Amino acid sequence: MPLGRELPQLLKQRLFYKGRKFDFEVNRLRLPNKSEGEWECIRHPGGALAVPVTPEGKLILVRQYRFAIQGRILEFPAGTLEANEEPLETIQREIEEETGYSAQKWDKLGEFFLAPGYSDEIIYAFLARDLEKLETPPAQDGDEDIETVFLTPEELEKAILEGEPVDAKSIASFFLARPFLV
Repeated sequence: MPLGRELPQLLKQRLFYKGRKFDFEVNRLRLPNKSEGEWECIRHPGGALAVPVTPEGKLILVRQYRFAIQGRILEFPAGTLEANEEPLETIQREIEEETGYSAQKWDKLGEFFLAPGYSDEIIYAFLARDLEKLETPPAQDGDEDIETVFLTPEELEKAILEGEPVDAKSIASFFLARPFLV
């Protein structure tokens, strides 16, 4: 926190919805200038994402249906953190479920807030290398509609720049991984 900058005071907190993946709350705050207002917030446990790179230098992504946008979008494999689970554990499970591959080498790329204007969700991004195809991949979650896609870094960058639907966490993680993709 910068010196001299007072934080707003929480006056009231109301939980409106407790869900399977997130909670929705409304908070009444008093700002340092003494004005008051309400701010909505989605409370999320966070997520982990992998940028998987095959030995041939291809990236493994998934194209999946997302109800909120009523369509399919290109994403890197990712998942929501379970209670008391480390981000690396989450993504090691998810990459196997979503792609049928496991990675022997993991490097943390960074972490970032996904949408801080209305959510506290943080994404933990990893580079996954030394991939091995699983003989018997685990079953995908029943509520997922996923297609595996292999792209070169150049093909993914072109798709992003040409406006193909790619989610923000995948775009951010791709650019964090770009220096390692030679």
